[in-house]
Amino acid sequence: MAVVENPTQLPATLADDLDLIAEMTGDFARSYDIEETLRVGLAHISTRMEAEAASLFLMEEGSGELVCRACFGPTDVTGLRLPHGQGIVWRSVSRNATELVQDTRDDPDFAARVDDDTGFRTRSILCAPLSVRDERLGAIELFNKKGGGSFDSDDVRVLQALAASAALALINARQAAAMAERQALSRELALASDIQRAMLPKDRCAEFPIHGINLPARGVSGDFFDVVELPGGRLAFAIADVSGKGMNAALLMAKTASLFRCLAKRLDGPGALLQAIDAELAETGSAGMFVTMVAGVLDPATGRVRLANAGHEPPLLCCGARMSRIDEGLPPLGVIPEMFAAGCPESEIDLAGGSLYLFTDGLTEADDDGRMLGSLGVERLLTRHRLLPAPERLRAVVAEVAPEGAALKDDLTMLVVEDRRDGPLLRRLYPAVPASLAEVRRAVTGALTAQGLEDSLVGDIILAVDEACQNVVRHAYGGSGSGDMIVELRRKGCELVIDLLDFAAPVDPARVAPRDLDDIRPGGLGTHLIREIMDRVEFLKPPAGAGNLLRMVKGLGNQ
Repeated sequence: MAVVENPTQLPATLADDLDLIAEMTGDFARSYDIEETLRVGLAHISTRMEAEAASLFLMEEGSGELVCRACFGPTDVTGLRLPHGQGIVWRSVSRNATELVQDTRDDPDFAARVDDDTGFRTRSILCAPLSVRDERLGAIELFNKKGGGSFDSDDVRVLQALAASAALALINARQAAAMAERQALSRELALASDIQRAMLPKDRCAEFPIHGINLPARGVSGDFFDVVELPGGRLAFAIADVSGKGMNAALLMAKTASLFRCLAKRLDGPGALLQAIDAELAETGSAGMFVTMVAGVLDPATGRVRLANAGHEPPLLCCGARMSRIDEGLPPLGVIPEMFAAGCPESEIDLAGGSLYLFTDGLTEADDDGRMLGSLGVERLLTRHRLLPAPERLRAVVAEVAPEGAALKDDLTMLVVEDRRDGPLLRRLYPAVPASLAEVRRAVTGALTAQGLEDSLVGDIILAVDEACQNVVRHAYGGSGSGDMIVELRRKGCELVIDLLDFAAPVDPARVAPRDLDDIRPGGLGTHLIREIMDRVEFLKPPAGAGNLLRMVKGLGNQ
């Protein structure tokens, strides 16, 4: 009886070829270093395909040359470079096609000089490109079939399959490496950003005379601001902007910020400070970049400022409704050292109860309905938000030109220096919601306790303030939580003046007058309580842009 062979059984050579393809494809998939896997696998491929020698060429970035990264056989040509267009391997890569040369003597592109240099005799070549779509990575080249034969169409198919698998693995490995590098860079940028944020001054209470804000356009910033306490209660401050963006600008920013912090306490005045920083940048080099910078010293006891400017945006002095630019100064730091040889001129400024604003060009060049905001636009924004306490004022201005989530074209930094000699004991902005009431009570208690007032008097005043704030939350805004209120405390001689400002619709004072205590019904006694505690309670005409202004006055007697 005749034996019928299994029709699915493959010829031995084909099975071996498929085993090789499966084995090498698996190696590529599992490998963390595809080039190393190719180098190790090249001998395996050559042995299974009965080649006397083999080479792996990869295209080098930059030069565009094919470079031998691995080889198998009697001669070592690792590192051999093939300029564009030379040899059969380049023809295979250029055409993105497998090349089978049965006899190299008949091929005009065969580079015989390699044989001349190595002594190896090349008779036949099988070369398959490493490519994915139109991206050319290199080629695998086999030399001389053992036993004197030549490569055939079956060898072509096997090498094509191996090359396609290797090319895909190379692409994936390089993409994975690039992703890992991006992730590492992202972590480094995040760390650099954290370090930069740590270099900025800590937030101060609203009553402190200097406040700043910084928004980087990228992960790291070329802007900075700083405040340094000097002997005698004076405050040195600075704002600066490094040309360019990215890590180089951030490094120069860190250097400049360190110089400012180091020299501010040692040198007399901002002019000498800028002169010294310019000299240091000129001596150590600034990589072709420059720094615009304003430095100043505030004496809180007199409300006077000494100011020096090196190529920075002119500061704005705001006194009441009047704003003026301070234009004096020299070119940026790190550009023309000779200009600073005689020192940097200083301006003497009397704040006179006003505010001095400093900012980088990230603010003046911000988008304003398709145009740059400019200095006039900055003045308009500052006027619009003038009623807010300094920290909220800066945040409100920045929020108009850089809403949350919006991409910035440039780093944006602002600084405000205020005359606080006659400033309030407390001036804070709160959301008009019930949750704010506890914060108001804590802040007012702290301010009153610092004045040395008796606990019983502090408790009474807290009751009145709390009741007035509740009225704003419940009645002015109708409990919607959609607005803000400002609580301000001032001491004028033997009186404590408390102003409560909101931005709701104006109310009729007659409608909030206290009712008769004999009228027994729920609610409505809050206004009576406030008037019982306070010596004077009145609604005043609010400033433009506000809704209602309630003033409460309490005599302090001999306290």
